[in-house]
Amino acid sequence: MSDRTGLFEGDDPFEIARRWLGEAEAVEPNDPNAMALATVDDQGLPNVRMVLLKTIAAEDVVFYTNYESAKGQELDGQGKAALVLHWKSLRRQIRMRGLVSREEGPEADAYFASRSLQSRLGAWASRQSQPLTSRQSLMAKVAALTASKGVSPSRPPFWGGYRIAPLEIEFWADGAFRLHDRFVWRREKLGDAWKIQRLNP
Repeated sequence: MSDRTGLFEGDDPFEIARRWLGEAEAVEPNDPNAMALATVDDQGLPNVRMVLLKTIAAEDVVFYTNYESAKGQELDGQGKAALVLHWKSLRRQIRMRGLVSREEGPEADAYFASRSLQSRLGAWASRQSQPLTSRQSLMAKVAALTASKGVSPSRPPFWGGYRIAPLEIEFWADGAFRLHDRFVWRREKLGDAWKIQRLNP
């Protein structure tokens, strides 16, 4: 008999993740969808940074960025990534590791169009991760793009989404005396059935 009750109840890890994120949205003061994204460069050196999760879908999670950024190049180059969502107020976290693909179709277009005009112009202006001579030069570029792109700029070809389809998802909840609760969902390849296991804290 499974002892996955309460916080861990259910067999669909994406449903559990959406439930946890919904609970975090009610209590986290800032960016409950902030996640640490880990990638590896072509030399095997890891990188980690905070990004904003956009969607927990049926079989993957989605976020958006500049494809030409360091993270974009590493995601495209290695095709794998890891992430962690941590909610201090809830004393919980979710970790995922898996395979990466681009989201650059109508869904990406619709999300880009939903962003503020300033954010859309900023996406066009920023050569993310590249050297910048001064903030003034960046703002001048934004001003020039405002004049040329107007009030409805299309999504840049170098900006869009990434989907991370996990092969492993771990749910962690704080326990008394550091005896935390941890459950991991694992599968060998996408489409396989999940194997669920409790882990030592």
